[in-house]
Amino acid sequence: MISIIIPTYNEQNELPKLLQHLKNCAENFAEVIVVDAGSTDGTNKLAADYGVLLLRCPQKGRAIQMNYGAARATGEILYFVHADTFPVKTFINDIYLAVRNGFDLGRYCSTYQSKSLLLKLNALLSNFDTVAGMGGDQTLFITKKHFDACGGFNSEMKIMEEFEFCKRARKEGKYKIIRKAVSISARKYEKNSWLTVQKANFKVFKMYAAGAKQDDLVSTYRNMLKR
Repeated sequence: MISIIIPTYNEQNELPKLLQHLKNCAENFAEVIVVDAGSTDGTNKLAADYGVLLLRCPQKGRAIQMNYGAARATGEILYFVHADTFPVKTFINDIYLAVRNGFDLGRYCSTYQSKSLLLKLNALLSNFDTVAGMGGDQTLFITKKHFDACGGFNSEMKIMEEFEFCKRARKEGKYKIIRKAVSISARKYEKNSWLTVQKANFKVFKMYAAGAKQDDLVSTYRNMLKR
């Protein structure tokens, strides 16, 4: 079985759409786990209404929440999905096929819920095996065995945790890019210009590569972008 792990915090607007999508294309074929970190909106009630497994994580932080969900997952494959991303309808078969073919982990390509030509460029670039494709937006699948062997996400990280984990996990595992595109919300780009988001991404990645502290990375990113 595949365990789909969705970390959330105040996602009442996006989560119902994702859960309905998963119900339509994967009901009875996957375990859906919502790991919430103290949402103050209706996120928890919505998850409960859909009948998925709702875990209340005692600490906020995507790395912590994803590890929390993984520890309680019963599937032999873990699939980490952001609340504002729609997996492709064939993800169950795609992921099983990749694992049967010897891959330990991997991701999809991306498209955005927008007609922006610049976001079409972002989507095109996701087809290439670059560090930009190792964030969580493209969703990440990994066998539970390999996830545990790698020690999971670094729970000390508040940002860039998926980049760090993928880099580490790829050293000992076989990595697959599935040439299909998940559908990602463009809400970050609608609140900020494309250029502003790219500047923030570049700035934070440069700071991360230089060894900056996590709190400095988070504050820089938040100060550069409207939320």
